Amino acid sequence: MPKNKIILEDDKMCFACGVNNPSGLKLEFCLKSDPSRGAVPAKIETKFTPAKIYQGFTNVVHGGIISLILDEAMLNLLWKIGKPALTVKLDVDFKRPAKVGEELFFEAEIEKEEKRLIYAKAHAQTQDGTLIAQAKAKCFRIKNSL
Repeated sequence: MPKNKIILEDDKMCFACGVNNPSGLKLEFCLKSDPSRGAVPAKIETKFTPAKIYQGFTNVVHGGIISLILDEAMLNLLWKIGKPALTVKLDVDFKRPAKVGEELFFEAEIEKEEKRLIYAKAHAQTQDGTLIAQAKAKCFRIKNSL
């Protein structure tokens, strides 16, 4: 195997969704619309209630945690629909701070595809629909799959 070749394998230790990671978020993603059943665009969703250990400022969720979940939602969608990819660019716009203990809802979908590049978008909101953050990602489709 060439030195720089990376084989991506899932040992269930992903910080975001790994069920075996004792420190992880253990996010569960659900396809909201599946292109294999004719739905366009494909969408995925998850929810997360951040505990105090995920704060930046007092009782405010660290932006890195929000960014992580937005990124994970976009990539998880691609892997679930058989288009494994890696993020090559991630842009996040924060609209308002998320509060510790406030249930957050995340949704992601594909915007467009160009050869091996896939452009996705995601957002986070509160239960009442208040927008917390939105993100866009450029993802590079890879050849190996799990």
